[in-house]
This record gives sequence, structure tokens and C-alpha cells, in this order.
Amino acid sequence: MENLKLNVSLLRRRVPNLTTACKSVGLRPATVSNLCTGKIPVGRSEVRTLVALADLAECSLDELIIRGEKLEMIETNIKTLDLFAPLTKGGTIGLVARHGMGQLVLLSEIFFRLKKDQFITMLLMPKGEYPELNDVKINSDIIVHTIEEAYEKIAEQGKTAEIAFAADRSHVLTGDIYELQEKLQSTDISSITTFLVDLKGEAVDEDLPYGPLETIWQFDADLAARHKFPAVNPIYSTSSVLEGAYLDQNHLNIQQRAQKLLRRYRELRSLVNVGGMERLPASELQTFKRGERLEAYLTQPFYVAEAFTGKKGESVSLQITLNDVRRIIEGAADSMEIDQLTYSGQLMGV
Repeated sequence: MENLKLNVSLLRRRVPNLTTACKSVGLRPATVSNLCTGKIPVGRSEVRTLVALADLAECSLDELIIRGEKLEMIETNIKTLDLFAPLTKGGTIGLVARHGMGQLVLLSEIFFRLKKDQFITMLLMPKGEYPELNDVKINSDIIVHTIEEAYEKIAEQGKTAEIAFAADRSHVLTGDIYELQEKLQSTDISSITTFLVDLKGEAVDEDLPYGPLETIWQFDADLAARHKFPAVNPIYSTSSVLEGAYLDQNHLNIQQRAQKLLRRYRELRSLVNVGGMERLPASELQTFKRGERLEAYLTQPFYVAEAFTGKKGESVSLQITLNDVRRIIEGAADSMEIDQLTYSGQLMGV
């Protein structure tokens, strides 16, 4: 089947306030978000939905739907991201979190890793004082303070290098990010991968907090409360790279099996929290234990946090992650203690 995906960048430019616009024509913002990230394949969407989006963007269906364009992921060597919500090269990535869930630590770690891969990292500072951005600033090659300055630096640097650019949601709300992306459409730059964070923690309560996205990393309060970092929700985080036409089928198969296991594990964990392990049916005990081990395996020490955690940062390639996750699902780690899997790198000793 021919590759199909929404022209997300066109939607961003033409319909900045997509949540309100969708509701005005009877579309669910969550459905549109899932179409943008590929969680709902374009080929399976309702025709009326696509027609309504084309009307909102004042474009034809041929302009709205891109055919045959291969999406590319950036391998971060962060297990949970590469498995469940790959970083889309040249796309816009939204981090959705409340305070204390680790979104800025993850952004800082991403910048640290991308710099090693010869990316130029750039941070657009929001107005006001934000000491929590200090670690991100340390890992930023360029710090800018206005959208005009960001455009100049990107236009200057982007012709010879890949750029990782980060900004706060405040710049989305003012329209600055859309203005920047529209201006850059006509430039001969290599690629810009944009990260949007929310320093106020309000994005969690919005349907489309950043507008259309290629990748969304939804942080999980329960994981953060139990210090399971990175606290990125493996069920609700997603990426347009995951659509079957773009992703290696082995990756897609393992990702879906892992999500199924973790989804059931979370349900069983609710029973255990209320009534203890004795509440678990005997037939579900194996599922619970394997889900528990997979959740532990998906934690990972970060390089930028070494001074605070005392643990050396770990990188795990996608292929190793896929192999390890498959083995955990199939029972290879059943005899391992949870502590052996927590904040480790690849699966060892089995």
C-alpha cells in the first residue's frame, strides 16, 4: 500500500488554533492528533474527517495527504522512546507533562546525545526567569531570545548541519513558532527537529496543546511518583514513524506486544494495590511479573544525571532494545530480580 500521511507542517501553518477549529466543524481533537502522529493511519480514517481538515486548511486533499514520503526516525538509544514513540527527524515533538515528571531532564539528555551525533542544539528562551532551564542551556550550542534571532541562527547554521531546536509552549500560544516554521519553508536548510515543552504544566489539560505533531511524548504521573524515569507513558506516547508503512515490521510487532503486556500489567497492578498479590488470579500471575520486569527494564540512567544519581549513563541501540523486550515478553527474564533490571542498560545475564 502506498505510504500516506498528513501534511502536518501545512496544518500547523494554516490552522494554528486547531483544537477550536476542529470542534467548530464537529471533529474530535484527539482524533486529529492521532492522525497527525500516525496512531490512526490515514488510510483508515473517515473521508469526512479528511475533507473537513482540508476545508479548515483551505487546501485540496492532494495537498493535505502526502504520498510516498518515507519518514525517518532519529535513534536516541533511549529504550522507551525508540520502542514506543520514535523521534521523527525533521518533525515537531511535543512533551506533555506536569512539574516534576522529568520533561526538562529528558530534553537535556536528548540535546546531550544529539550533540554527539553532530547536531547543533538551539534553545529559544521564554520571557522571564526559569532556573529549571539551566541544564538544558548547558547542553545548548546556541541560545536565542527572540524568534527573529532564532530564524537568523537557523538560516545560518542549518545549511550545513542538522538542528535540534527547543522552545516553550508560550511561543506556540503567541504564534511565534508557526511564524518561524513558515519562514523556514522557503529556506535551503538541511533539517530542523523541533522540541516543544511546557514550563507551566498546562499542556496536560489541553486536547492539542501544541497543535499538530509528528511525535508526542506523554509523561506519566504514576511512573514519575514511583521514580521510574524516563516517565514517558508507553501507551499514550506515539509517533508518525510508527505507522506500519514506515516502520520495520519486527519493530512494530514487538512494540504492539509490549504495549499489550504493559496495558494488562497496569490493570493488574491496580488490583494488587487495592488487595495485594492474593487478589491476582493464578492465570494472570505470569503476565503481572513479566509486565513488572518490562517496566523496570525501560528505566534508564541518563548521562546528564550522573552527578545526581551516581549511575553511569547508558545507551542501548534499537536492535538490542527490540531483542531484549522480546526476550522479556517470552519469559527470558522471569528469574531475574526487579532490581537487576531497574536503571540498567541492555539485558544481561540471561
